Amino acid sequence: MSPPSEPKPLDGKPEWMQRKERGSFFLLQLMTRISLAFGRPLSRIVVHGIALYFLLAAPKARKASRTYLERALQRPVTWRDRYRHILAFASTIHDRFYLLNHQDQLFDIKTFGAEPIIRHQGKDQGMLLFGAHMGSFEVLLAHGRNNRFKSCIAMYPENARQLNRALAAINPQAISGLIALGQMDSLLTIHHKLETGSLVGVLADRAAGPDQYHSLPFLGAPARFPTGPFRMAAMLGYPVYFMTALYGGGNRYEVHFEPLADLTNVPRSERDAVVRETMQKYVALLERHCKAAPYNWFNFFDFWESAA
Repeated sequence: MSPPSEPKPLDGKPEWMQRKERGSFFLLQLMTRISLAFGRPLSRIVVHGIALYFLLAAPKARKASRTYLERALQRPVTWRDRYRHILAFASTIHDRFYLLNHQDQLFDIKTFGAEPIIRHQGKDQGMLLFGAHMGSFEVLLAHGRNNRFKSCIAMYPENARQLNRALAAINPQAISGLIALGQMDSLLTIHHKLETGSLVGVLADRAAGPDQYHSLPFLGAPARFPTGPFRMAAMLGYPVYFMTALYGGGNRYEVHFEPLADLTNVPRSERDAVVRETMQKYVALLERHCKAAPYNWFNFFDFWESAA
């Protein structure tokens, strides 16, 4: 893999944060009640209809889906491919209603590479888990809950306020484990969680505001990835793992953990080089999972728009 370019700043909000959140709180509440009242098999009929609606009514997302899928599938993309992509996204959101209501028994969840995570938790040691907008974060939380892990998620909540309100209505504890990024005390909160032995999940494929970026080869073309999560990891000095919970259709999920870097005791003079190396490994893993499970990466905007 070729070395990344020098980091470049990007002022203002990234494109994904400029998109308005679709839907309404009332409709999300209604969907929640339908899902919990009629059960997952029957309410999935509604999910298919919602996916079809967004396929027809969201041209920008449809175009971005085609651009991404052409790279991941390496062939011409059909309407069925784009529908499967949006349906996978809608399915993971629908499944949140059950996972946050502790109905984990509804799902067939297989786990790979969790042994080092279990060992760290047994020693009450903190760890950073870098994911992406891929698959289901709630399945990862359910996995942590079932294994009695201490875990939380650091994320930018602005573009999902209505959804978070609906999820909190299901279970008041649903969003209690969220650390809001972009706040004055965000880094201090993450540091405290790590010091007390928690696993802290971070979605590292998007920036939450002005950031520096490295241009890295991704699915056949340069794409800009934010350096912020990786600079934070190097500064805090904890082991970092890649994580994802891939939706396999039906009620099936696969949870994957893979080592990225052990950033404990990295000298300040070596941080920049370590950040570059860790980002390269992260992007390579993300690309591999995109090719293995192409309908699971949920970036419905032009990810390559700002690439060189």
